[in-house]
Amino acid sequence: MQALPFLSAPLLLARLVSTPLRCARLLPTRASSPLLRSTVVDLAILAGHLLLYPTGISRERPLPQPAPHPAGEPTEGLLEPAAPQPAPGAPTMLPTEGRAHPPVLLLHGFIDNRSVFLLLRRSLHRHGWRHVEALNYSPLTCDLRKAAELLSRHVEEVCARTGHRRVDLVGHSLGGLIARYYVQRLGSDTRVRTVVTLGTPHSGTRIAPLLSAHPLVRQMRPDSEVIAELTRPAPNCRTQFVAFWSTEDQVMVPATTAKISHPDLLAYNVHVAGVGHLALPVNGTVAAGIREALTAAETAEGAADTISVA
Repeated sequence: MQALPFLSAPLLLARLVSTPLRCARLLPTRASSPLLRSTVVDLAILAGHLLLYPTGISRERPLPQPAPHPAGEPTEGLLEPAAPQPAPGAPTMLPTEGRAHPPVLLLHGFIDNRSVFLLLRRSLHRHGWRHVEALNYSPLTCDLRKAAELLSRHVEEVCARTGHRRVDLVGHSLGGLIARYYVQRLGSDTRVRTVVTLGTPHSGTRIAPLLSAHPLVRQMRPDSEVIAELTRPAPNCRTQFVAFWSTEDQVMVPATTAKISHPDLLAYNVHVAGVGHLALPVNGTVAAGIREALTAAETAEGAADTISVA
């Protein structure tokens, strides 16, 4: 099953090539140029990703976190300073809660793995995110709901290990749909502060009818039970959603399906121009937008805490 990306590459290749060429004959030159450019970039990314794919097959081993040090001990040379002691009567602060960005969990798309997030992970690390991990769900997974349950267990483990009460999720394509199902349908908004989706078929996509034999692909189609479940009410959901979408995304049909439209969800849709489906996790502008969204969520959360304390 690990060879599936190589078997599906010709189908994706055919889609990436045929659609822009067909559109180029129908649209003016100015309108078709961004589509052609994004297609060329996606093809280059596909070639590079196929080479990197084997490096992401194995499950990621998270780095051990430094043990907390008692107050008063010297901290010179340590990875992080000793945790301040809470004032009498103050709520207990977990080991890294409030002293570092919440953990970010990265979820890949259909028949992919964590190697797709190589550049995004580096970007987050470089800008101060210490806890960044990618979850590989099994290539044998045939039900999005099962993948969401796996995510639930992984989130609990990450929270226990890092000392944070909540995490942020970033999902590419199917990964974003798994993250949304976990929050919205499994009632996990208490554990997830922000969900960022990249080219995720929130309303279902009509791409690749030849691949619809796979149950996961069927669950991403507009008439699927999973998509219907996500349209149901989600009152008082506390998680913030940020959906990145692109007109040049050839896997989202129509392109606007990557936008979130739900009356009960706090959702922001961010349009990125000239970026294809495969380029979304590696594009520098998108990475900057993700960092901005996560930072804004922290600022808003801090302001809410201040107001509630006052």
